Amino acid sequence: MGRWRCLLQRWSCGRGPGLRAPQPLSRCLTSSFPLPRQPVPPLAQTLERYLRSLEVLVTPEELEETRQLVEEFGAPGGEGERLQAQLERRAARMENWISDWWVQSAYLESRLPLAVHSSPAVVLPKQDYSDWRGQLRFAAKLIAGVLDFKAKIDQQAVLVEYRRGHVQCMAQYRRLFASCRLPGPKHDGLLLPPPGRRPPTFITVVRNFQFFQLEVYNSDGTPLTVDQLHQQLQRIRGLSWKTDKEPLGVLTSDHRHTWGQAYSTLMRDRLNRESARCIQRSLFTVCLDAPVLKVSDERYPSRVAAQMLHGGGSYSNSGNRWFDKSLQFIVGEDGVCGVLYEQAVADGSPIATIIDHVLDYCKDPDTPRAPMTPLPLPYKLYFYITPEIQHDIERAKQNLDILITDLDISCFTFRGFGQGLPKRLGLGPDSLLQVALQLAYYRTHGSLCATSEVASLRRFHLGRTDAVRPAAPPVLRLARAMDAPDGQDEETLSLLQAAVESQSARTEQVLAGQGFDRHLLGLKLAAIGDGQRLPEIFMDTAFAIATHCRLLTGQVCPLRPPSYPPSAPQHPSSDP
Repeated sequence: MGRWRCLLQRWSCGRGPGLRAPQPLSRCLTSSFPLPRQPVPPLAQTLERYLRSLEVLVTPEELEETRQLVEEFGAPGGEGERLQAQLERRAARMENWISDWWVQSAYLESRLPLAVHSSPAVVLPKQDYSDWRGQLRFAAKLIAGVLDFKAKIDQQAVLVEYRRGHVQCMAQYRRLFASCRLPGPKHDGLLLPPPGRRPPTFITVVRNFQFFQLEVYNSDGTPLTVDQLHQQLQRIRGLSWKTDKEPLGVLTSDHRHTWGQAYSTLMRDRLNRESARCIQRSLFTVCLDAPVLKVSDERYPSRVAAQMLHGGGSYSNSGNRWFDKSLQFIVGEDGVCGVLYEQAVADGSPIATIIDHVLDYCKDPDTPRAPMTPLPLPYKLYFYITPEIQHDIERAKQNLDILITDLDISCFTFRGFGQGLPKRLGLGPDSLLQVALQLAYYRTHGSLCATSEVASLRRFHLGRTDAVRPAAPPVLRLARAMDAPDGQDEETLSLLQAAVESQSARTEQVLAGQGFDRHLLGLKLAAIGDGQRLPEIFMDTAFAIATHCRLLTGQVCPLRPPSYPPSAPQHPSSDP
């Protein structure tokens, strides 16, 4: 770190501040915008960038073999041109040519457990309470804040977001509430709120492994106030004092094939079907967790991250989850709070925006008061646990505990410098961080590895994500120079600048819809859809190496609309 910081400081002396003009991110609007369709990149461009990415991942001999396969695939009149034409026809008739394929391939067909492997977790700032009274009060306000954001979605009053001067697609917000992933024996499905139909009016609350249906709207359609929600949560606490219940929610953490089979068994019983469907159709889930195990101050952030990610195990809070649910808000009795979400429905940036809104809402001490009119008792959801289901639960508990034992989490705050320093140097903080991560991997393993940095494609209609590839030749040259005993600082500074700028350039290419990862996936799925032999380019060892990423990196931040309009032209849109 010492030389890294020294290089940045010396570069600062040589280049000056390098300040950039602030770019507008969004403007305050309640209408929507038409967005361009996601393009199908040119075939030759994708194949060239694919080969370029392999230069740091395979040997020269392997690269030459792959180059021959690529040239054969992309030859005039070859398989590549035929599949490319299929994608272009698909793009002309569909709203988005890749998003449905991506969700199916990356999420619904994946058989790995959602816990740890798939569903991201967010740790919220620790709240200022340390008992169940504060827990219930904060949970009530959190629920009110989420309902407040949902009201803006329903009224089409969510502020349209901009990023780097581009309007962002807002369609994911409509899918977040009352949605759930459904397990299957071979692939999963999605339960989405039917358009045009009255949405559900209840959420799910889980405490001590017991699930409750909680109506969050009055009979006149107005949301319950914080006081009313607090009263209902107190009732739920009184109805869930027993701690000897089976952690049925642990079933949802298992391998998707195993959970799919257990789900079929569970749903044979009518009572179980009604309870499970209530959880699935609810707007979102609130998990009232028991306190996290006390650890040292140094290990505490990592312990909290684990709590949000998987619940701590079958004897901790993992039974307080329904991992298939799109949105789960976790409120601990000791002030530890977070969010767990399922990615098939939405990506990270909409989730971050909701969290940002909810935290701001919870800071406001002024909440509307309402007369404490009688409210219906929260409805407890019951499950009939047969010996077969009991066996499935025990197996899921064992598998989850093994998975958790095999997982290492280390959370820390890097204090060497912050984002201000690279900004003063004219460097993108994200690109610099991606280069630093590659350097760290190189120093540990002596090579670079296939890495995927997730980039949002929400500037396109129904866009999801694509991958930026930080492992690149300029980064490898920098890594070798940084470890060279006779390296010259001036030369290393130049290589650092080149590596960061190349990362920024690749990021811009991907954000413009010109990444090669999703394009290659589309070509492969088009070939599979033909029912013919898969082209050799996709059977190549280098393709397996390139698509098996050892590092998944990225950053997520909410897009907060500023008070000034962007310089880009604005147009109306039918998107929510």
